[in-house]
Amino acid sequence: MDRIYFDNAASTPLDPVVLESMMPFLSEQFGNPSSIYSYGRETRMAIEQARKSVAKNLGARPAEIFFTSGGTESSNTILRAAIENLGCTHIISSPIEHHATLHTVQHLAKKEDVQLSFVSILPNGHIDIAHLESLLTNNTAKTIVSIMHANNEIGNMIDLFEVGSICKKHNAYFHSDTVQTVGHFAFDLSHTPVDFITGASHKFHGPKGIGILYINENIKIDPFIHGGAQERNMRAGTENVYGIVGFAKALEIATTSYEKDSKYIQSVKKYMYDLLIEKIPGTSFNGDPFGNSLYTLLSVNFPKSEKTEMILFNLDIHHICASGGSACSSGAQQGSHVIQALNKESQLATIRFSFSKHNTMAEVETVVETLASLL
Repeated sequence: MDRIYFDNAASTPLDPVVLESMMPFLSEQFGNPSSIYSYGRETRMAIEQARKSVAKNLGARPAEIFFTSGGTESSNTILRAAIENLGCTHIISSPIEHHATLHTVQHLAKKEDVQLSFVSILPNGHIDIAHLESLLTNNTAKTIVSIMHANNEIGNMIDLFEVGSICKKHNAYFHSDTVQTVGHFAFDLSHTPVDFITGASHKFHGPKGIGILYINENIKIDPFIHGGAQERNMRAGTENVYGIVGFAKALEIATTSYEKDSKYIQSVKKYMYDLLIEKIPGTSFNGDPFGNSLYTLLSVNFPKSEKTEMILFNLDIHHICASGGSACSSGAQQGSHVIQALNKESQLATIRFSFSKHNTMAEVETVVETLASLL
């Protein structure tokens, strides 16, 4: 039996066209991009072409795009630089950030002389904008606000313009973890009041281990990783050439087919939502599923019973892949910090289903039938 893969927020299958674009750099075009002979110049040119392509698709300048190992490194780079280079002594974040941000700001607050504030979360999972405004109004310290564009567990999205404008008004830096939205939404960074964003290509059918960091051209910071002049002195270490080429190709495909794909994926999500309500009594949902939310994700609660204890393992036995929250922490025993922050009673078992253009309505029917039989 074929596997049904409903965990695309964790990672997506590599697009064959992306793999094809990467192959020459895994075989004959193996030169080090820092070498001056033709083998090196070929790979250097590939990196710079990729940078131009990524910048164009995000509405940024090539000089504002830096390639990293992924979203975690990108966020760490910015949060550390905010304190060490930009003079920030206050961080405002949210309690439902991905651990790449949450654990980093907690670490910095402990190690450095930095105050950490968390913006309140409304019952529907959105951040309390009025509370953010008051945190900025009542604190004169130099501040960086780090709030994710879309939550990876419940799908809720902030308005980058709204949050960015509040930050600008209070002279605060604004960093947004956009790992779940780059490759899934249109960006025009030159007209968006955000200082730093992050991306990872394995969230939109590109390879793992490659990410980007956008740094607004008016901001200068020091590198996080030292030891070489790569990435215009911003990230030491020989570049992941085939990853960079794959990132650019995946983003190009995602941008080109955005209208068609997003509409289709939204219809898969809606079909699953309707079918769950119809077939499984007591089903509820987290966040704001059809409001300001990811069209790729549905966070579902089932009433807790002995049948929900092993629900993810039982789905796996039926060749269905889903997760209990964030894939990065799905091996951990403790419950999701995001679901806890929503103050949901613990009498619910939560499953995150996340979709891609490869999923079908027939798969949705199979998954809901399987859930109905298991529960």
